[in-house]
Amino acid sequence: MEMVIDFPGGARVDAHFGPFTVPTDQPPSGGGRSSAPTPFLTFLSTIGTCAGIYVLGFCRQRGIPTEGIRLIQRMGADPMTGMVTDIDVTIELPEDFPTKYTDAVVRAADQCAVKKHFEHPPVIRVASHQAASASA
Repeated sequence: MEMVIDFPGGARVDAHFGPFTVPTDQPPSGGGRSSAPTPFLTFLSTIGTCAGIYVLGFCRQRGIPTEGIRLIQRMGADPMTGMVTDIDVTIELPEDFPTKYTDAVVRAADQCAVKKHFEHPPVIRVASHQAASASA
């Protein structure tokens, strides 16, 4: 899979893959217009949305309505470094959610592929490549 990252103007940096574009921006204090989430917040949101996909799939397989279900994601950070130290995802279930599935829906969310990548991160390499001159 390949993603193309470009710079559409201002402090925006967008990622393009397949038919999709994921826009990011910076707040005014960072030179942006807050027209989209920052790259880091977009990154963090993938944890909860991925867990949500697993909860959705779990409920669909069992014919359980998802109305009233929501996931709340909270992050703790080291005040000295600003680095995220812990992430808690809580699945809020409505009163009529079948109690026999309460633990199972948590186990389903725990299978999130993004979470697994956090636990076993890939190697990330950054390099540069200068395009060849178009002069002929």
